[in-house]
Amino acid sequence: MNYVEGEPIRDTKAPAGPIEERWEKRKFAAKLVNPANKRKLNVIVVGTGLAGGSAAATLGELGYNVKSFCYQDSPRRAHSIAAQGGINAAKNYRGDGDSIYRLFYDTVKGGDFRARESNVYRLAQVSVNIIDQAVAQGVPFAREYGGLLDTRSFGGAQVSRTFYARGQTGQQLLLGAYQALERQVAAGTVEMFTRHEMLDLIVADGRARGVIVRDMVTGEIERHVADAVVLATGGYGNVFFLSTNAKGCNTTAIWRAHERGAYFANPCYTQIHPTCIPVSGEYQSKLTLMSESLRNDGRVWVPLRKGDTRAPGDIPEDERDYYLERIYPAFGNLVPRDIASRAAKNVCDEGRGVGPGGLGVYLDFRDAIGRLGRDAVEKKYGNLFEMYERITGENPYDVPMRIYPAVHYTMGGLWVDYDLQSTIPGLFVIGEANFSDHGANRLGASALMQGLADGYFVLPTTIGDYLAAGPFGEVDEEAVAEAEIKVRSKIDRLLAVNGTRTPDSFHRELGRLMWDYCGMERTEESLRKALERIPELREEFWRNVKVSGTAEELNQVLEKAGRVADFFDLAELMCLDALVRAESCGGHFRAESQDADGEALRDDENYAHVSAWEHSPEGEPVLHKEPLEYEYVTMSQRSYK
Repeated sequence: MNYVEGEPIRDTKAPAGPIEERWEKRKFAAKLVNPANKRKLNVIVVGTGLAGGSAAATLGELGYNVKSFCYQDSPRRAHSIAAQGGINAAKNYRGDGDSIYRLFYDTVKGGDFRARESNVYRLAQVSVNIIDQAVAQGVPFAREYGGLLDTRSFGGAQVSRTFYARGQTGQQLLLGAYQALERQVAAGTVEMFTRHEMLDLIVADGRARGVIVRDMVTGEIERHVADAVVLATGGYGNVFFLSTNAKGCNTTAIWRAHERGAYFANPCYTQIHPTCIPVSGEYQSKLTLMSESLRNDGRVWVPLRKGDTRAPGDIPEDERDYYLERIYPAFGNLVPRDIASRAAKNVCDEGRGVGPGGLGVYLDFRDAIGRLGRDAVEKKYGNLFEMYERITGENPYDVPMRIYPAVHYTMGGLWVDYDLQSTIPGLFVIGEANFSDHGANRLGASALMQGLADGYFVLPTTIGDYLAAGPFGEVDEEAVAEAEIKVRSKIDRLLAVNGTRTPDSFHRELGRLMWDYCGMERTEESLRKALERIPELREEFWRNVKVSGTAEELNQVLEKAGRVADFFDLAELMCLDALVRAESCGGHFRAESQDADGEALRDDENYAHVSAWEHSPEGEPVLHKEPLEYEYVTMSQRSYK
């Protein structure tokens, strides 16, 4: 797959001046919409997770007319509810040296110096407001003995800045946003559309003006128009088939927007989470995440000897390798996710892995239970231990957990400026669906932080600057009709193939190909193989996929087929992006680019930029580079030793 290089792209919305003053300057410079005019403006929000739910609730509270869409039967089933370990915020309740600047620095460093300084500093600033908002909504954060909110450590930091509600933080935060959203539904400012899937973006006169959706129960194709559209549809980790994401998570909304002109930034940046229950068989359809918070008290180890098949309790202390503590003494088990994942892969590649196939390492709580007592450990992690035992049949209070890295989060997404607006005017993208804050690797507990920062605090300010020029009048009927025809023709094409293979079988094969050739480790050779094989597999898909049923009914096979078709196109761009970026950085590890210790070796001279890809319907994709400039953080080789 070839590409052409286009003009550089720049974010023109971030103010200049001292970094700590930029967000305040932008807020003051943003145009305001008076309350009477807000009632005349319509906004569509697609997705009801932490980013989408909080955005729709806040925009409704401000007085806009909001339509909220999700493909689940309730906003409460958004994948944000599965987040476990916590949410970062620079409150410094512990008095352990944390600050807004330190959170900013840790996030830029954790992202391997591939994120924008202005965006990351704003995220750190806004983080302190998120906790106050959540507490006011009744989110039951854990508290320490004096009644203050408790915090714990997470990977990539040497301070305790992660607020948590046992291992259910995402659930509790989402329920807080959901209650705020339902309040606006009851007030009449938000209209809720469940079981509706966005299948195209309506672009008229160069602006995003609405969406084409399919009612997943009746099959009816609907058109909805507005003055602005917000996408909060999450990440695309399910391109690998096996991931920690819910089965329904997909790329369709952002990919269809990309086809309409929204640039896609850094698609190769995918995060491998080090703490997942290992694959147990071909029958699996997803993987289960064990919270990174477990690395606070669990110690990661493997046997010193290759091929040691003894039970963990039979391996003496002096025959164990606590390899993270050995290699990274300063951070130990709390190194960032990309570092921990590659280290686990390395010891397994050496033949020292545990469990079936040797694809696992131990996460051991023996010492924590001895130090704190079982009751204290259960209070912190009880629901996670229970989940692990239900899945594996092993009691982690008695034997160590077995974990192995798996696909989790995607740092890439649609390109947005400081206002969270894409390259299509009027299309805003928030949460994991955009690329803006995490660089090449996301620190644990920062996903919830970004989603709520975007939804509660950033977007409601910046979208007003755009909407101040609205309402934008009637939407061109030709543009709406063209988008609807495009959706219907794609559905008809899928139904007409009538082949012999299920969408799931194609998805599984694509996912394995992506894991093998564009997974935890990439090489030029593997990526070129993928770029040869993906078009062949896609051609077979369009020739031999079997979609049973009709379009005028509940048809989950049809839903899957449409999503898999988009995954094929995305996978090709991911591999191209990974091939073009001939360096290692964060979660993007090119085997040809590593130092003597096997750590990621960046090439700042040639690759200190965001790769923003423009879709070209008739030709090759166009690469636009956004230079990354650092005024406050010095780019350096990351060290967690």
